[in-house]
Amino acid sequence: MDVDKFRIKDGSSFDLGDHDAGYTADYLSKDTAVKHMKANIRRLYELQAVLYADNKRSLLIIFQAMDAAGKDGAIKKVMSGLNPQGTQVFSFKKPSQEELDHDYLWRCSKSLPERGRIGIFNRSYYEDVLIVRVHPAILESKNLPDPVKNDPDIWNKRYRQIRDFERHLTENGTKVIKFFLNVSKEEQKERFLSRIDTPHKNWKFSSADARERGFWDRYMEAYTEAIRNTATDESPWYVLPADHKWFTRLAVSEAVAQALESMDLRYPTMTEEHLENLQLAKEMLLKEDGEGSAASQT
Repeated sequence: MDVDKFRIKDGSSFDLGDHDAGYTADYLSKDTAVKHMKANIRRLYELQAVLYADNKRSLLIIFQAMDAAGKDGAIKKVMSGLNPQGTQVFSFKKPSQEELDHDYLWRCSKSLPERGRIGIFNRSYYEDVLIVRVHPAILESKNLPDPVKNDPDIWNKRYRQIRDFERHLTENGTKVIKFFLNVSKEEQKERFLSRIDTPHKNWKFSSADARERGFWDRYMEAYTEAIRNTATDESPWYVLPADHKWFTRLAVSEAVAQALESMDLRYPTMTEEHLENLQLAKEMLLKEDGEGSAASQT
């Protein structure tokens, strides 16, 4: 699958309107896409094992999207084959008072993946240039100095801060990739109706979700500006069609596998001393077997 067509590494001319939420490439069958996704999951399992053993680098995966775009399902399905010991998932919802008493990057900073691990952010610090931009009252309510809250250039400054933050992560061994799951307004409506009509999905829906649809155009503008200003070669965005979940999940699996492969991961090289010690340990273990057999004959 050519996932590079969704990769935005230079956002200077990015326009979200150019991206079709219902695109499925050459895939005419869901079954074929699921088959290829499962093959990618096996790739991810093998690559994660090397990442964990190497213990020098880490991967941060960020998911952003409108409600009902399929973030939870993509994380659940695509990451299903990973070793839980080397994977961390964090969902960032409404900030706590402690989090509000720090800068907006803080709560995500303390959840970054350790070396050798994969970190997954379900929403992230990007909320502070998305929902906060769409709803200025949120910014007004924050404990920030007035010159910061009233700065007409605040969003450009935050884009710069995010670029600098992600560059810092990259230069210190953490690869960053970001997914925007691009669901259409029509498909979101259908998924909302499904949540209302299906009893075991009722918990997923609140009236606030429907109210936010009234700000759809403003959200699209905020996402366009965020992607345009923070897509870089070292920390690209992938704008993935999300009207067909099976295609979204295939694209996510391919992009994550390629990201891990690009890190040139290798199992640790053993020193001659270590190899000699392994041989000695092997001889000791084999000797135990011989001693056990001799003892059983007496």
